[in-house]
Amino acid sequence: MEEKEQKLPMPKAPRENPCVFSCDEIAQILPHRYPFALVDRILDCEPGCWAIGRKCVSGNEAFFCGHFPQQKIMPGVLILEALAQVGAVALLACPGNKGKLAFFGGIKNARFRLKVTPGDVLELHCEIGRVHGPVGAGLAKAYVDGKLAASAELTFALAEG
Repeated sequence: MEEKEQKLPMPKAPRENPCVFSCDEIAQILPHRYPFALVDRILDCEPGCWAIGRKCVSGNEAFFCGHFPQQKIMPGVLILEALAQVGAVALLACPGNKGKLAFFGGIKNARFRLKVTPGDVLELHCEIGRVHGPVGAGLAKAYVDGKLAASAELTFALAEG
């Protein structure tokens, strides 16, 4: 009989002894590079289960040149991408997934509740739910100052890198 791995629930904040990844360590896990590396730090992670990340939004972001020059707002699709990158770190930090890539499979129930502007710090939470072979889904939420800014259900597919 196959023993199922017990998933730990995602905490609301980093634990006392967190599993932290710097931007350089994230770059060893994910293929994303400027201007598409959208996670500055992983604040805590339980590989295969969940991750909490941070994105410090700067007025110097390339996307602000066109979105919108007179009222800078981070595009919602990039908030979703940042959430997906946090989820990908949670998945790819598992030793069995080293060297693989995580691709978007779909987005459901995306909701945007706050404008994200320069100076905001996004706290990005992604909890991996069901996984069947290389395909799975997770629940993702982005917060600014403790307020929910965006949420979505993300599906993904893992592939050899």
